[in-house]
Amino acid sequence: MSRVKGGTVTHARHKKITNQAKGYYGRRKNTFKVAAQAVDKANQYATRDRHNRKRNFRALWIQRINAAVRNHDEALTYSRFINGLTLAGIEVDRKVLADLAVHEPEAFGVIVSQAKAALV
Repeated sequence: MSRVKGGTVTHARHKKITNQAKGYYGRRKNTFKVAAQAVDKANQYATRDRHNRKRNFRALWIQRINAAVRNHDEALTYSRFINGLTLAGIEVDRKVLADLAVHEPEAFGVIVSQAKAALV
């Protein structure tokens, strides 16, 4: 029986990794073994940071809402505002609230006044 050479498959596998490592510095871009380690680590960072991005955006929205609430009413804090929204039955997520606070301050002011009225 004739022997099977795996050169084409191995070459394709190596080429896939080195293409993913394009732009890396030094041997990380062209030596398969080092490039494979670099690509694996980069994929680990990418997976971690996809989750961190959600966390960071939520923190940003909370900061924007807090600043806008304090602009409308000095005594009202973020946590009391969110509590007022819950009591008023207003179900708007933080992303939309932050967008309203930045782009539609009048509409956000109406929401703040409704939340404040529900607290009393």
